[in-house]
Amino acid sequence: MATASNAVPTRTRPAWLGRVLRVEWLGQTIASLCWIISVFVYEISGPGDVLQLCAASAWLMANIAVAVAPQND
Repeated sequence: MATASNAVPTRTRPAWLGRVLRVEWLGQTIASLCWIISVFVYEISGPGDVLQLCAASAWLMANIAVAVAPQND
């Protein structure tokens, strides 16, 4: 005899969304974006500024890679 399931179907959010909503990910991403913006606000006036922009951009790219990479959570 088959029984009817009264369970309400739940919608699960994508894994990447769960990762980007974590405080750690949001904090690091916001910090890297602020760093990138500050380089442009104070203008690129030398090689040190280019290196700052590269570092901040690499940090942002790493955060994005973590968010979209398939993981076995």
